[in-house]
Amino acid sequence: VQLQASGGGLVQAGGSLRLSCVASGSIRSISVMGWYRQVPGKQREFVATVISGGSTNYADLVKGRFTISRDNVRNTVLLQMNSLKPEDTAVYYCHAIIGTGANSPITYNNYWGLGTLVTVSS
Repeated sequence: VQLQASGGGLVQAGGSLRLSCVASGSIRSISVMGWYRQVPGKQREFVATVISGGSTNYADLVKGRFTISRDNVRNTVLLQMNSLKPEDTAVYYCHAIIGTGANSPITYNNYWGLGTLVTVSS
């Protein structure tokens, strides 16, 4: 199983970016998909998650500015980031809890994608 993220880049404060992450491989089910971010020298922090049923959860710092969504057919999660601030600058990581294999019940594991850099200039 692999997670491939894309969409990072350089944007001015107040601008927008959209991150995309696609899960591929022998996937039976994906329970949670989400995004985390990390600034050098700091711990990775939670940004947003969406479960298979569509319920979402956001970090307080991004509520009202970021929107997470997923396409269960394409195993894709999107993060629309609006009103970006310089403090949003970080490497953004895609995360998913994915069920694989033929056993019942399904075995779920955590997967991480390689990060994509978002830089917001002031």
